Amino acid sequence: MTDTGERTGGPEYAVVIPTLGRPSLSVTLRALADAKGPAPRRVVLVDDRPLEDCTPLPADIPTELAPLVETAPGCAAGPAAARNIGWRAAPEPWTVFLDDDVVPGPTWADDLAADLAAAGPGTGGVQARITVPLPEDRRPTDWERTTAGLASARWITADMAYRRAALAAVGGFDERFPRAFREDADLALRVMAAGWRLERGSRSTVHPVRPANRWVSVRTQAGNADDVLMAKVHGRGWWDRAGAPRGRLPRHLAIAAAGAVALTGALAGRRRAAAAGTALWLAGTAEFALARTRPGPRTPDELATMAVTSAVIPPVATAHWLAGLVRHRAAAAFWRSAARRTRTLGHG
Repeated sequence: MTDTGERTGGPEYAVVIPTLGRPSLSVTLRALADAKGPAPRRVVLVDDRPLEDCTPLPADIPTELAPLVETAPGCAAGPAAARNIGWRAAPEPWTVFLDDDVVPGPTWADDLAADLAAAGPGTGGVQARITVPLPEDRRPTDWERTTAGLASARWITADMAYRRAALAAVGGFDERFPRAFREDADLALRVMAAGWRLERGSRSTVHPVRPANRWVSVRTQAGNADDVLMAKVHGRGWWDRAGAPRGRLPRHLAIAAAGAVALTGALAGRRRAAAAGTALWLAGTAEFALARTRPGPRTPDELATMAVTSAVIPPVATAHWLAGLVRHRAAAAFWRSAARRTRTLGHG
């Protein structure tokens, strides 16, 4: 990155990185320091580990960045809350959110400066171009294909620059999103609803596929609860406006229902109902497993993972969706909560 003299000549921006202290953070900071172009005015690391973890954040901070780095506690409240802590601590007119496992490109800072210079006064945010490296010697696994979807996702905060005024206008991230899922799409929809434009910039960032065990696809089903909140806040059309894929929730619900019919039929001694439910459950589960297996490497480990998790995912997805319906039953639509906030502030 540029020296101290050049730091004052570029755009005024801060970098905010929420982190759990993963080893990848050191790689992200090294790439940020090496990127050619004007340095940020500050780098805010929001330590989102539990407060009782009093150990220093395990990260190698490059010498070039050390004078710029500030660390703030995130209290394990999730990435949305952590990013709010970060941008509110940074007075610069632009805040760039980075994940702690991305690798900014070698000309990242110069490209960011160009992105921000091209942003008109109505531009509230500028997204980076994300690339996800996949293995060249074999087909990607289910998890690798899932991560590769980030390359075409809209407005993801793996690398997203927001104008501070736009963040302030909508109150920042909605902290009811507890995980790294949908909190960025929700923010983007609210920023655009407030009259700002979001653009796609020229800077590039690599998002590696992080290591994960075979149950990662089961754990990610928790996002079905967040989709309930998205529908409550933004209406049923939010999928199209956010450019988000619809997923397989309707099929998961059908498979889980068939499994429930099979189980209750067997317990009640109703053989026909149990047989019909079992047949539908088997057919749905087999179709799901095949859909995930065909594009993959078809190694013994991958085949075993697909077989086991394809049976587990539908009921788990259904449980998270039902939990979301209960948890967010009183959530108000965005335009209603915005109107209420305006009345509270005395502007209505």
